[in-house]
Amino acid sequence: MNQENPMKAQVLVEDVWKSFDRGRIEVLKGVTLTVPEGQIVALCGVSGCGKSTLLNVISGLEEVDSGNVRVSGHDVVHESTRIDLLRHHIGYVFQFHHLMPDLTLAENCLVPLIAIGGNRADGLARLQELATATGIQHRLTQRVRDLSGGERQRGALVRSLMNDPELLLCDEPTGALDESNRSRVFDLLLELVRARGRTLVLATHDPDLASRCDRTLKMRDGRIEGETHG
Repeated sequence: MNQENPMKAQVLVEDVWKSFDRGRIEVLKGVTLTVPEGQIVALCGVSGCGKSTLLNVISGLEEVDSGNVRVSGHDVVHESTRIDLLRHHIGYVFQFHHLMPDLTLAENCLVPLIAIGGNRADGLARLQELATATGIQHRLTQRVRDLSGGERQRGALVRSLMNDPELLLCDEPTGALDESNRSRVFDLLLELVRARGRTLVLATHDPDLASRCDRTLKMRDGRIEGETHG
């Protein structure tokens, strides 16, 4: 593993253990990971190896049993810190978009801005910028239930970037798409992240997508067992 300077780390995970069902199901087993600012990292491995859980403990959506997690220099231990990180520092793109079907695409994308009490005019300008970059500007007034899978996932990407997060976490963000849309959405993801110099940690089972990242970490049975560089 690379021994990056922790002072420059966007993500620092130290000896993290996580289990479920009162400790009977161990999912993460002593995971240690450093992701420097601006790096794009892929987590690879079969379903159940711990990729999604690792993303969730980095984001603060799941509390660890033991170990330490720091994001943007903040210790992810207190609830107030986790909420602040999710609102201001972390964007999350899920495999299944998690958009609200009866709201318009624009309304869905503006939810993160509303959560922090942001300026509406600035938010609308940013929405137009991101929607244009992802090619969905003409669909913003449509209800999510009327959109295609690719349009919904691009909308989820826009929503995750609305507050200009320093760290973007993506859990199989193209896994529910067909091959054509999968490539298109991933191209957009990399373009947007690299253009803004942001940090990305991506869980994927697709070796072709992983090969386009700066580093690929192989997970197996709750541990990181090796890494390659792009």
